[in-house]
Amino acid sequence: MSDMTYGDYLRLDRILDAQEPRSGAHDELLFIVIHQASELWMKLCLHELEGAREALKADDLDPAFKMMSRVSRVQAQLIQSWEVLSTMTPADYSAVRPHLGTSSGFQSAQYRLIEYILGNKNPKMTAVHEGRDTDYARLREAEKLPSLYDEALRVLDRRGISIPDSHLERDFTKPYEASDAVEAAWMEVYRNPKDRWDLYELAEKLVDLQYHFQLWRFGHLKTVERVIGYKTGTGGTPGVPYLESVVAKTFFPELLTLRTKL
Repeated sequence: MSDMTYGDYLRLDRILDAQEPRSGAHDELLFIVIHQASELWMKLCLHELEGAREALKADDLDPAFKMMSRVSRVQAQLIQSWEVLSTMTPADYSAVRPHLGTSSGFQSAQYRLIEYILGNKNPKMTAVHEGRDTDYARLREAEKLPSLYDEALRVLDRRGISIPDSHLERDFTKPYEASDAVEAAWMEVYRNPKDRWDLYELAEKLVDLQYHFQLWRFGHLKTVERVIGYKTGTGGTPGVPYLESVVAKTFFPELLTLRTKL
């Protein structure tokens, strides 16, 4: 163990040999590194979000707050990565695109797992990964589990702020649906933040996650728009119109709607 080097510990031989440009274009290395680095950051996001969900399940809120804050900071790194990728011009990308085949960020299993743990379940998106056994199994399992928000609502209910049974024990494979009763429960927290400070902080940590996730989506949209315009995506999606359709989607709707009524 004493003779372990920096490169040994980080497995840099494997990481730095994992870039295999196919086009000969100068900017292909940029394209590969940005996406590989993003997958590493997403791996960390999943690690932290899963840990935060377990902490909420155990009513251990302080560690959950730390993990959720870390994810928000990682999301800032992911958002910044679009700034770097946007230095690719349309001509630069055109030299790379023919070598991508049908590969697409749409096929990122880790991105989908993040959406699932935040509550946006969609079996059609799981089906995209049929044939990739490990990814498909992870997504099928993730469909069945409560989301981070589901566990947050259970915390409220255990603290004496009633949540309807329809939102405590539901079919977790389905996308979350907003509820007036859940909004009223969060409203009780927001109207008395000093009396329920940890629950108030929980709500704001969730809002922070959603805020950064939407910025990440928006950065993706604007980068694609800047680099390829309105071309169809390599994975067969409509490209920019598809990205526009998902930017406004929210994970924790009541935490936004209650702000209008406060």
